[in-house]
Amino acid sequence: MYISQLDRPWLESPFLFQGFELRTDEEMDLLRKHCKYVIIDTALGLDVLPLSNRVEYESRMRAIQVEEDQLTAKIRELADSPGRTRTRPAYEDQAPLEQEIPRAREIESSARDVMNDMLRNIQKGKEFSMELVTKVVTNMVNSMIRNPDAMVCLTYMRKISEYTALHSIRTAILGIAFGRHLVFTKDQLIELGVGLMLHDIGMLRIPKNIIEKPSGLDAAEFEIMKRHVGWGVALIKNNGGIPPFAMQVVQQHHERHDGEGYPVRLKGDAISQVGYIASIVDVYDAVTSDRIYSGGMSAEEALKRMYEWREKDFHAELVEDFIRCMGIFPIGSLVELSTGSVGVVISINRARRLKPKVALVLTADKKPYSHKLVTDLMEHTDGKGQEIKISRVLPVGSYGIHPMDHIVRI
Repeated sequence: MYISQLDRPWLESPFLFQGFELRTDEEMDLLRKHCKYVIIDTALGLDVLPLSNRVEYESRMRAIQVEEDQLTAKIRELADSPGRTRTRPAYEDQAPLEQEIPRAREIESSARDVMNDMLRNIQKGKEFSMELVTKVVTNMVNSMIRNPDAMVCLTYMRKISEYTALHSIRTAILGIAFGRHLVFTKDQLIELGVGLMLHDIGMLRIPKNIIEKPSGLDAAEFEIMKRHVGWGVALIKNNGGIPPFAMQVVQQHHERHDGEGYPVRLKGDAISQVGYIASIVDVYDAVTSDRIYSGGMSAEEALKRMYEWREKDFHAELVEDFIRCMGIFPIGSLVELSTGSVGVVISINRARRLKPKVALVLTADKKPYSHKLVTDLMEHTDGKGQEIKISRVLPVGSYGIHPMDHIVRI
């Protein structure tokens, strides 16, 4: 059989080729160890069992669907639960989303300028300004203390050709939002953000033909790819000025709970809290982003898969905290409501994660609204006085809708 897709991202698996013909017992054992199911391409390989033997196959598919339904229910329960008690009081929003969005846009634009200047300097063999990186991260932290939703909205501004620069900014935003949820101090949030802004600068040493290869990496290429962590650490040490807390982010963002990560195969408690946070936000952004070799997962699908990978890849409690932080319907989710209307999630209700604010785009008849309309699922009801719920998450691009087009109009 030709394995065309896994139930997890290729780069977070031991399979070096993104698509391969299953030939050996060793490959089958690896599939059984890492995947519950795979998708095959019958044009490139054999089909499933002959019709007379499909009873077992159909039974297995039903069992997988039951597991998926149970997983969805568990994720929704987690997202709407209060979570663990913190030693410090939780942050409270100081500004509404509409007020913070203009400031967040300016900060995000400044972050892109700083990041691009830094990457150009490194490529020319020059030092970069740690002071400028810290300054822009401090501005990000200040904005997210006031209201994290504004900066998180901007993580949907994605461009494949600028993946490294924008990925670093997005992971910094996601990490700061997560740290805020965990009630980190302001100084800790700044250091976490600095580490995430710098976590992938070693990728500049990776040949472009490897980074942009559309068909997956062979064993030698993957070994080169893994060296970006060490190269990044060396670049930062030579430049100087990074706090130890931030350096842990750079060093550990590819380490995994079961010891199967890299570069030094740290395991369990040997990985710091910020190392685990970095691994979570790094993977979340990577799997939800469109890449040259694959389209991104929906936010909901990514959170479900990451919950499945807890204990193996991540710290279980931190994954659950991240789900509570993001909500099952993160900002930017394209959703269909119980009324039939279609809209974009623009703000999370931190008390009731299943009841966000939604900017309505299409009526129940799937026709555009003539004016801007926002519904708060915590407060508003339908024409019959019934609560409005999110029925399902739609793929980005459904009905020609791209969430960022509507978020920037706020």
